[in-house]
Amino acid sequence: MGARYILDTNIIIYYLKGQMSSNIAAFIEERLFLGNPNLSVITEIELLGWKSASDEQIEVLKDFIKNSNVLELNENIKNKAIEVRRNYKIKLPDALIAATALVHDFELITRNTKDFENIAGLKIKNPWD
Repeated sequence: MGARYILDTNIIIYYLKGQMSSNIAAFIEERLFLGNPNLSVITEIELLGWKSASDEQIEVLKDFIKNSNVLELNENIKNKAIEVRRNYKIKLPDALIAATALVHDFELITRNTKDFENIAGLKIKNPWD
């Protein structure tokens, strides 16, 4: 299935737009070399629904997604997302991304650690830290 991490939507946008320092980009690239990146289906939807993206950016995103492992919703992820939503103040898309990471035992790479903090068992990495 690839590497043992999952990328949050913001990381992909920052990376593809070149909005990170060279050492942070190197951190992401090291993970990309481990295998195809893992993404939640929610991240796919968020990326392709990005309103301000140009047609060229959408094509780059489609190519990136095509070369990724997109993890679809299943019963385990749905149940874990319900548990996360009941126990933490978190938006539904973030709960689904967190649930996907938890079910697959992936480290979540995100810049928005506040969105996911305190979720029991969730491993989070902010490359900016």
